[in-house]
Amino acid sequence: MAIRIVRLGTDRLPAEGLRLGTVRRPPRGIRKTEYASKNYYDVWLPLLAPSPASVKEALTARSERDWNRFVKKYRKEMTATDESALLDTLAALSHHADFSVGCYCADESHCHRSVLRELLLERGALVK
Repeated sequence: MAIRIVRLGTDRLPAEGLRLGTVRRPPRGIRKTEYASKNYYDVWLPLLAPSPASVKEALTARSERDWNRFVKKYRKEMTATDESALLDTLAALSHHADFSVGCYCADESHCHRSVLRELLLERGALVK
């Protein structure tokens, strides 16, 4: 049992389980009924996506300093009650079920899902 951190829209891995989309917006040009069959996500979970202002900051980050500013801001957003409780829930579920969380970004190292991975690990989640 564990969580996988994935890029949405990519082929699913064996035993990946339910795929959760931690993105602010659904994929463009894809019918809602096709999100799962096209390997985007089974359940949309925008609560764990960065705010629109933070997304803009991440996309325009040109230096490590810019990126670190985004990380700090996103981490602060995830301390809100609902977001924090959801992270705790996912961490606990990772000990009992296989599932994945993801985003569209090609480079995980400059994507909120890298921070999400850290936040889940800090809560004791099992992450593959």
